[in-house]
Amino acid sequence: MNQHFALLGHPISHSISPFIHRRLFEIAKIPAEYVLLDVCKPDFLSVIPTLSKLNGYNITIPYKQAIITFVSQLCGQAKIYSCINTVKNSGGASFGYNTDAPGFLQALKFENLPLAGNVTILGCGGIARIFCFEAVFSGCNVTLAVRAQSLDRTKALANKVARATGSSVAVTLIDALPKNAGILINATPVGMFPNVDESPIADEALAHCRAVFDAVYNPHETLLIKKAKSNSLPAVSGLSMLIFQAVFAHKIWNDVDFSDGDIAQLIADSSEFLKRFG
Repeated sequence: MNQHFALLGHPISHSISPFIHRRLFEIAKIPAEYVLLDVCKPDFLSVIPTLSKLNGYNITIPYKQAIITFVSQLCGQAKIYSCINTVKNSGGASFGYNTDAPGFLQALKFENLPLAGNVTILGCGGIARIFCFEAVFSGCNVTLAVRAQSLDRTKALANKVARATGSSVAVTLIDALPKNAGILINATPVGMFPNVDESPIADEALAHCRAVFDAVYNPHETLLIKKAKSNSLPAVSGLSMLIFQAVFAHKIWNDVDFSDGDIAQLIADSSEFLKRFG
């Protein structure tokens, strides 16, 4: 009997999650369907009964926090972030998880980019918050870099992290990156398709970085990634994270594992799919 899964969000018509999850189900030899539920905010409540009938589902913007009210229990790191991207329905109950955090860490490990030393995170949104916490948990010296209009919100985030972890987080303007930025993490949408000719930082700022991780996955190689490589910097695309957060979702749903070879092939195939998709 087929299992039934979905991605809830809006707008998600250009999501490649169905491609990734269907491939993972094929590798695991699990008969399942995975569909998009592109639901605008006025219709959000009406989709809850549909979600409860699924074996599980993923959630993306703008519902990662709104869905919390409708799950039975928060599990693991979802408790820390009050943010869910994966739900498992079982025995009449629903369990909410966050696989963005482990997906991020596993992607860095897979790409041989240790999360250590100085880390500079561009942005202060939900995914930046996850990156910030995980970098602090890893013992890094963290700086959040944002535009002037986001300074107050960023300082509030830095204070929240400090209260929760006992570690201070620096805040600066994105045009004044520290001289030793270390690993630069782009947690903004700058450079995302269709605005592929944009970069979140000036070219000269890369001289202060030792590596780059860009959470943007479409295109696979953003302008920031291309510029990092042209400066001989290790550079990791957000596609690896997207795939690993999906892998962790499958572990939650069906307790399955995937080989490094399977993951490497899926990253390559997804990159090619993105080229056609764009």
